[in-house]
Parts: sequence; C-alpha cells; structure tokens
Amino acid sequence: MKELASDESITAPDVRQELGEALGEGVGIVEAARGTLIHHYKTDSKGIVTDANIIVATTHNKGSINIAIKRAAENFIKEGKVDEGILNLVEMAYRPYDLCLACSTHTLPGKLPVQIDIYTKDGELVKSLRNFK
Repeated sequence: MKELASDESITAPDVRQELGEALGEGVGIVEAARGTLIHHYKTDSKGIVTDANIIVATTHNKGSINIAIKRAAENFIKEGKVDEGILNLVEMAYRPYDLCLACSTHTLPGKLPVQIDIYTKDGELVKSLRNFK
C-alpha cells in the first residue's frame, strides 16, 4: 500500500480526466462481484438527473434465488417446524447470489422486519413467523 500511495504515476495531479458536461442520456454496464450492474441516466439541459434506471445483479439472479430458497425450505422445513437455525440454513441458499440481500432485510435491533409464511406442499398455511431475534 505504501508503495502504491507514493507512486507518482497514480498520485500525479494530471491523472484525473475532466468530465465535462453531463447532459443528455448515458448507460453504464459493469460486471461487478455479484453480477452485471446496469445504470441508465437522463439529464435535463442543466445536467440535473431527470430519470434513472438501475438494474442490479439481484434482479438478474431473482429466478435462481427463488428456486434456491424454495429447495432449501423444502429440504429443511419439515411438518411446519421451523426455528431461527432452520431459517439461517434457508438464508444460506441465497447468500451466494447476493451477499448484501440477507443483511439488508434485517433492521436494528436485530429483528426480521418481514413475515415468513410456511405452507404445506398443498398450499395450506401452517405457520406465519415475524420478528425473530
């Protein structure tokens, strides 16, 4: 790090490219750690963003995430019996697709702000869970 921080080719004042005017419309696509990230912006004549469309990797992975969660739930939840440990195992099914999703669905002080409904394979509601600690 010290070597990089003192490298003049990186820290020289002329390495930054001036952006110029940000008018009109632009799309950026990058392959990120969790998958493809797409940003699409439109601006007015003053460069103020008037429209933005952001498509994150979670959107692309939604189908696979749903299948992974369904299969994990079918494997671990038996006869409607579920506890926090089983829910953690189900959560592990989608973490490889989106590491941030698991944490973003929690809130302080550690409660689960969503409702989880457990159904039989015939569609009968067995149990609803809320606010695990």
